Amino acid sequence: MPLRHVLVLAGLFLAFVPSHAQTAQPAAQTPSVQSEKPDPDRQRAIELYNAGNFVEAMPLFEKLAADYPDDSSIKASWAFSISAYAATLKDPELRKKARLRARSIALQARNQGNNSATVQIVLQIPEDGSEPAFSDRKDVDDAMKSAEADFVRGDFDKARTGYLHALLLDPKNYVAALYIGDVYYKQHVNGSAGEWFAHAIQIDPNRETAYRYWGDALLAMGNISEAREKYISAVIAEPYNRMPWSGLGQWAQRSKTRLNLIHLRDQSTVTQKDDTHINVTLDPGSGKADPASAGWTAYGMERASWRMEKFKKEFPSEAHYRRTMREEADALHVMVGVLSRPENAGKLDLSLDQLVKIDQAGLLEPFVFFNRPDKEIAQDYAGYREAHRDLLLRYFNEFVLPSGS
Repeated sequence: MPLRHVLVLAGLFLAFVPSHAQTAQPAAQTPSVQSEKPDPDRQRAIELYNAGNFVEAMPLFEKLAADYPDDSSIKASWAFSISAYAATLKDPELRKKARLRARSIALQARNQGNNSATVQIVLQIPEDGSEPAFSDRKDVDDAMKSAEADFVRGDFDKARTGYLHALLLDPKNYVAALYIGDVYYKQHVNGSAGEWFAHAIQIDPNRETAYRYWGDALLAMGNISEAREKYISAVIAEPYNRMPWSGLGQWAQRSKTRLNLIHLRDQSTVTQKDDTHINVTLDPGSGKADPASAGWTAYGMERASWRMEKFKKEFPSEAHYRRTMREEADALHVMVGVLSRPENAGKLDLSLDQLVKIDQAGLLEPFVFFNRPDKEIAQDYAGYREAHRDLLLRYFNEFVLPSGS
């Protein structure tokens, strides 16, 4: 099963919370050290793990770890099972101890060279073993954690009732709505799952998880085209989170298509010595006859003008210069003006040729956000998404993953 059910909670552990990886957890890895005869304990542990029965799998993996101490994949699955088991414990201190143990075992696996998704998920547990709160309200948080414990134990009907109770207490609780849908997904009632994912999106359209989960449900129903739309929406919601890109990539792989992720090789740099000295340096490998050379020179000069004067005029409320989406889009537009000269026809490499087409389509700004962001440019994204979600979607439909591809 795909690595699907790792819940994203804003601002918590790089957005990973291990307790809800149960619906489609990281696949158990085949141990690298095996006995000459098949090990029934190993086979049983993997079966339980893949079925989401982590509590039962946990002692089997513990035994296997003792039998095969050099097998890091066993340690990884054991650590993940313990992190899931922690959610079933009512005592906060016992939960903390279990989470710390899971993290310790995951560290052992990593030290043995295992950098799998399973290990990385468990290592999102803080070093002090603390756990995230589902809500600032104790009654809602308690209801969610109780439902989580039922979910881990496989009592899905009871878990769904618990999540619904939490949502009734707090109708704006995104996670509760998300998890109700997730229970339906686990029970293969994918139509109902989609309805609850849609409800979560109504609560917060700028979180990626419900879109991605909905895409998974649609794929399970065979609705390939509709799933594509949801995976794209997930990326638009949170483009700087790797999980939605992973979901979109998996869709593309299943659909035997490729994401068209256009990468420009920068050939100019802009540096500032002081308030009056800004240097534009061209890549020494650029040839004078290469039309890209003149284009990148124009790009660098435009960025220099933003540093010198345009930034202060366009962003008077910001005390210090930063690279913005508008600066980058303006610089690329000036660059395209050079590249589009008649004498350069047929001389551009594929990436620059596509850049020209993106500019002609009026989609340079989405290109900047998805293909050339840094921490400073990313600051402009939320406001742009609020006003121009349609352009972000157009960019995906026309360039990244055309609907007819």
